[in-house]
Amino acid sequence: MKLLPLSLLTLTLLSSAAPAAFAEEMAVKKADDVLVTTKGMTVYTFDNDPAGKSVCNGPCATAWPPVAPVGTPSAPFSVIKRDDGSAQLALNGKPLYLFASDKNPGDRNGDNFKNIWHVVKN
Repeated sequence: MKLLPLSLLTLTLLSSAAPAAFAEEMAVKKADDVLVTTKGMTVYTFDNDPAGKSVCNGPCATAWPPVAPVGTPSAPFSVIKRDDGSAQLALNGKPLYLFASDKNPGDRNGDNFKNIWHVVKN
């Protein structure tokens, strides 16, 4: 019996449940009907962000931490440069975030927050 490296096994498993755009090492994955981090934390977008730019800085970024890229994403994922020079993962140009009030994997406390923050549905 041939053993596969864990990363190849992970890629194989992800490819059956996620779009082909997921690279071998990604910061996010599909879970049920939403995008989550590899640790299962829900991923959000912010309506006020124009494509390719995050306007959530300072206290906003404390409450809504940017999702950091892992590896080299492929379309429809990309990496944008934040005002502070750090990198942030984006989907179709829209920056991706977590919500600090989500404490456990699967929490969705930020969905429709102030009608401008939304879970990324996949």
